[in-house]
Amino acid sequence: MPGFELFGDAERKELNDVLENGVLMRYGFDGMRNGHWKAKELEQELQNRFGVNHAQLTSSGTTALNVALAVMGVGAGDEVIMPCFTFVASFESILASGATPVLVEIDDTLTLDPAAVEAAITPKTKVVMPVHMCGSMADLDALQAICDKHDLLLLEDACQAFGGSYKGKMLGAIGDAGTFSFDFVKTITCGEGGALLTNNSDYATWADQYSDHGHDHIGNDRGAETHPILGYNFRISELHAAVGLGQIKRMDEFIGIQRRNHAIIKAALSEIPEVSFRRIPDPEGDSCGFLNFFMPTAEFSNRVLEAFASHGIDAYWNYFNNNWHYIRKWDHFKELKSLFPLSDHIKKGLSNLKDIEFPQSDDLISRNISCLIKLSWTEEEVRERAEKMAKAIKSVL
Repeated sequence: MPGFELFGDAERKELNDVLENGVLMRYGFDGMRNGHWKAKELEQELQNRFGVNHAQLTSSGTTALNVALAVMGVGAGDEVIMPCFTFVASFESILASGATPVLVEIDDTLTLDPAAVEAAITPKTKVVMPVHMCGSMADLDALQAICDKHDLLLLEDACQAFGGSYKGKMLGAIGDAGTFSFDFVKTITCGEGGALLTNNSDYATWADQYSDHGHDHIGNDRGAETHPILGYNFRISELHAAVGLGQIKRMDEFIGIQRRNHAIIKAALSEIPEVSFRRIPDPEGDSCGFLNFFMPTAEFSNRVLEAFASHGIDAYWNYFNNNWHYIRKWDHFKELKSLFPLSDHIKKGLSNLKDIEFPQSDDLISRNISCLIKLSWTEEEVRERAEKMAKAIKSVL
């Protein structure tokens, strides 16, 4: 991770096809394309590789969530349960739908705590949205059982876990719908892009329409298409889809490299008694885009971060003070700094956001160190890195 580290001839070939025929838009202009439909081809690849009936590409992972919530019928008056550790797009997409995000604790998987989800359900709850953070999965059996018990929908945000699986099923293809991001720093990149996966044929039809101004896409005359529903412009371009099409054909290669590099570093750190690792509900399904481990205390974690810097080790984070991924620094969200008026039910639902505490999550995030696993490292470089990391950690113990 990320796929841009290994751009090559496959991506160039797909891009050149688009540039040579000159059709950069994914819909229409049939006669000019010379048979090239990169978005449709990438959607078919996603369906085949993830074992789902439908895939809809969008302009980003965020708009994939926007579309997913729309086709699930989420809107004003509804609540969506999400984790307090995620990317800001999770709550942005819920707010954009008109619904209220309900943030709850994570557990040692670094994803939704099922007990916290159960406790947060109200008559307004419509969707539970686990976020498979840092390459690994939520406890999907427990979350699905909760959704079944309360007649709720399960929406997987798998934007950071492309290529991972859970008990033989691909992440993003397990819930009622799932989403991916293909931005510049994801395992498979389009530069910018996203996708919605589902086995629900109604969701698929609506997603195709909603992401393109409500067009029905019937026939081959775009000007004659009708608009069965209201929609927005969340389309991907053929150029972006072409990059992703070249990348996804290397999916197994990329995931294999991640897993090799991850295993080498984890083995080295496993020799240190003070280091513990995140719990992974299905270790075989870890996409291994990140290695996440805990130190015994936040103080030790901070000292390790300093040691990493002094030893010249890069690509690591502690999210406790990060303003993108953890609620502690989401001041713009807590203060509802919206350019447009928010509905009364959203303002009421989030009125106590500044005061809510997440002690379990604070403890986990403050002790956690998350290390990116790069695709471009050689095996020798990974082993050298693992040795340096172990040495740096031991230097502060």
